[in-house]
Amino acid sequence: MSPLNVPDSGALLSVQKLTKFFGGFAACNEIDLDIAPGEIHALLGENGAGKSTLVKMLFGVLEPTGGHILWQGQPVAIASPGEARKLGIGMVFQHFSLFEALTVAENIALSLDDAIPIDRIAEEARALSIAYGLPLDPHAHVADLSVGERQRIEIVRALLQNPKLIILDEPTSVLTPQEADKLFETLFKLRAEGRSVLYISHRLEEVQRICDRATVLRHGRVTGACDPKQETPASLARMMVGSEVATVTHPERSDRGEVQLAVANLSVAARTPFAMPLRDVSMAVRSGEILAIAGVAGNGQSELFDALSGEYPVVSAEAIVIRKKPVGNQGITARRLLGAGFVPEERHGHAAVSAMKLSDNLVLARSQSDRKAFLGLFGIIRRAAVKSAARRISEAMDVRKSGDDPAAGSLSGGNLQKFIVGRELDRQPAVLVVNQPTWGVDAGAASRIRQALVDLARSGSAVVVISQDLDEIFEVATDIAVICEGRLSRPFPAGELTRERIGLLMGGLHESSSPPEAPHAH
Repeated sequence: MSPLNVPDSGALLSVQKLTKFFGGFAACNEIDLDIAPGEIHALLGENGAGKSTLVKMLFGVLEPTGGHILWQGQPVAIASPGEARKLGIGMVFQHFSLFEALTVAENIALSLDDAIPIDRIAEEARALSIAYGLPLDPHAHVADLSVGERQRIEIVRALLQNPKLIILDEPTSVLTPQEADKLFETLFKLRAEGRSVLYISHRLEEVQRICDRATVLRHGRVTGACDPKQETPASLARMMVGSEVATVTHPERSDRGEVQLAVANLSVAARTPFAMPLRDVSMAVRSGEILAIAGVAGNGQSELFDALSGEYPVVSAEAIVIRKKPVGNQGITARRLLGAGFVPEERHGHAAVSAMKLSDNLVLARSQSDRKAFLGLFGIIRRAAVKSAARRISEAMDVRKSGDDPAAGSLSGGNLQKFIVGRELDRQPAVLVVNQPTWGVDAGAASRIRQALVDLARSGSAVVVISQDLDEIFEVATDIAVICEGRLSRPFPAGELTRERIGLLMGGLHESSSPPEAPHAH
């Protein structure tokens, strides 16, 4: 084990040569990092760079293989999240851990290490939420709250532990621009109190705006540090990936072709008590168009994707028309046979079977007619043809993997997403519907995926992109609509919307000057 050097820098948290091996793979390799009291410190890196492994060691979820953690100058061993909280470290994970059937106060009580009366928890949570500009009703049920309000619960219950350091993982990925601004005000207040924040985000404009320092990881090692305010988003991305990140190029607005996907007055009842019903959704997407659908998570995006893809057919065939064929009451295979492709939000278990090889996942995703190229005599799979196609997709999308045909679960999130998108693009679909195409994906992978979607539309396909990322929406869209509480707004040409206006629409503002219209023709 490396020797311990007690710093005299006054750092709140120091890690020295911190290392974590999984078998023979070094997820974190001799990482050095200092976080000062009262600073917002960004942790940047590609998917698979080691960020999650590092913060899990700091929060007691993983045990380091080697190196040291010092808290206020003293060496510590953080064996559990409970011990991390006792030291003064709080963490808000990217994916919330809340029980929807319980109240806000009950969810907070479950996370506390001590038994405290629920009325006292409710009172303290309400006072704290007001003090930090994160208003919450402690007696509200989580199922009735927006995603932004749910994130406030996570932050408030971390603050109830009176932490000196809060770790935030992709905190704005589910927020409107207005909600993100409120969050930043809270972070500035925490900093003014002398608390520290370790901030993980792929949104480099945010990092540049709010962070005091940044540490960059690549392949499990620290490769740089900087003052983000002295950098640009492009230079930060370059530090993360080690090379220039390509800018997505969009063709000039051109004449659109025929409608390839039409939805008329689609209403779908909620399938579960916590699902969002779809209410009178209409849209028309033509060849050459990318209709981007913005919205805060939980407003019907998943339900809309399920209806469009045919995973849950609807009663009326005419409610969804693909290439002039009514398919509302038909399943996903019938829609694929018409030339449609679909990329769901969840990579593992939905878009891919983690334990199966990439080549096997490729075969599973092909419809019967597409699969013929992979079948030989008596229906036996031609392994060489399948592996060749998998290699072609990997090369086209720059999928980085450990072997020629590894299990899907062995790839980083970004690389698996590139393969899944590439798998659909390889079919040259006439219609493509993608839900959260670059969720949790680093700048380099996101750029490649977005350019591929733009290129597909340029070739004459109709593309629907459902996304919570406004940067992504403005980068790829020809037209933008907003989904809120299961209702879809009329589409706007991308150049007509500002971030502020789209944020208001995402928050539920219905403009009286712009009444709902039928999908516009071109």
